[in-house]
Amino acid sequence: MKMKKFIAPVLSLTLLMPGIAGAASAPQTPMTMMKASVNTPAADLRANLDHLLSEHFALAVTAMAKAYDGAKDADAAYKALDQNALDMQPAIASLYGDAGAKEFERIFRAHNKYTDDLVKATKMGNQAGIKQAQDNINGFVEEFSTFLSTATEGKLPKAAAKQALKVHEDLVQKVFDEYVAGDYADAYKAYREGFKEMFDVSKALSTAITTQMPEKFENTKADTKAADLRSALNHLASEHFALSALQMQEEFDGRTAASNALVTAEAGNTADFKAAIASVYGNDGANAFEKIWVTNHVNAQSDYVKAVKNNDATARAAVEKRIDGFTTEFATFLDSATAGNLPKAAGQQALTTHENQVQNVLDQYAAGNYDASYTTNREGFKVMFGVGQALGNAIVTQFNDKFQEPTTPAPAPVMTTVWMQLNSKMLKINDKTTNMDTTPVLWKNTTYIPLRFLSEGIGATVKWDKKAQQVTVMAGDDTLEFWVNNNVMEVNGVKKNVGATVFVNKDGRTQVPLRFIAELLNWDVKWAQKDGSITLTKSM
Repeated sequence: MKMKKFIAPVLSLTLLMPGIAGAASAPQTPMTMMKASVNTPAADLRANLDHLLSEHFALAVTAMAKAYDGAKDADAAYKALDQNALDMQPAIASLYGDAGAKEFERIFRAHNKYTDDLVKATKMGNQAGIKQAQDNINGFVEEFSTFLSTATEGKLPKAAAKQALKVHEDLVQKVFDEYVAGDYADAYKAYREGFKEMFDVSKALSTAITTQMPEKFENTKADTKAADLRSALNHLASEHFALSALQMQEEFDGRTAASNALVTAEAGNTADFKAAIASVYGNDGANAFEKIWVTNHVNAQSDYVKAVKNNDATARAAVEKRIDGFTTEFATFLDSATAGNLPKAAGQQALTTHENQVQNVLDQYAAGNYDASYTTNREGFKVMFGVGQALGNAIVTQFNDKFQEPTTPAPAPVMTTVWMQLNSKMLKINDKTTNMDTTPVLWKNTTYIPLRFLSEGIGATVKWDKKAQQVTVMAGDDTLEFWVNNNVMEVNGVKKNVGATVFVNKDGRTQVPLRFIAELLNWDVKWAQKDGSITLTKSM
């Protein structure tokens, strides 16, 4: 079957492809559209959070189950969970500094311990211990939601953060409770719900951060159609890896009920993947995907487990040959479906890496090298986010117009004019006239202006520290600090020479040299010697 045949039904896209209006409508005002991309700073932030948060969930519930069972790999699972928390710190530090990262570590790592305490108390039937652990978890929800709201300056409101964290903790608890009860089908159904929820959290958090710090992310957005696509593919690919690795362990250990429940969960993941493919390439494409994906990929996993368990080299070689065939066939499928935007060679390399990591996770587990197995597990999980990025990029490149966002024209600059006059209390800012309680003055051949009135007049905030004899001006992202009787000031912590001494006049107002403050803030200055008037202009 030729892939071109199922590229045509793009008008019915519903899942990954943004909707396209089909009915005729009234003429609309033309909008400027920006070329879509999954590779933006904001989309990268969201993908990074997708990875770390979803991995946290997967490792948390796995570590709890392993600890409850007293499994030999329980310690390794918890170490991996703790390392996940540590791996979040550089991202936090890059945004909120070392102090923010340390506070995050204190709160987040502690909550991992609370879930471990819950497992131990449950295993012992210690009701007081269970209540204490649950109280600690509720305390974490309160404290961490406050942290997130404060860090993002309210861009992620505390109420929203608290609700998301509560949903997360409730789903972690549900997975564990169902697992303890032996209801593995419901446990892994809840697992899939909780795993998906982490991607909703990462979208909300990345949107808050990029709204808070637009320039740091080059004014790109985390909630574009292209970023949504990349995240959706991240979700499906990483969930596939997490479920596969866990299912193969359970089958190897002979835990049939848990293994079967995970097979069902994997089938759900495959169905979601198929629906996603259908939304882009139609039902023919989805059916072709399913046949390739299941036959020599998902189904081959069970045969690989049997070969490893029986130490059957011949059977293992046969399975590996099937899997090699899958990587070739699926890479060809992706190349054709994406019209060459995901080349076969690149696709096959990524798929081969994925398959090798899935196999290595089990091989190391079977050999009792649990720390190595979880290290490989984490590496393989991370690779899936590269897969989501590559496939998302191919689809967005192929159907770019379907993912484009309307651009918001930059507001026209507004010219601000400030007028003052020597020995006059009148201050004019554009059409608004204010009477100051002091005046600009000429002293030692230098024109001085009252700092507070100019600053507040243009929307800055001024603070006076009497003890330190210090004036602080906060203008946008800049902080200016002046000291009375000093010719040195600071801009964002960097010292600058004012060129003349800052002083307090007889009216108790801080006066600063006009020329210096104008140049510092990029104002144009016109001085009329005839009447002593000063005109400052700036496009804002």
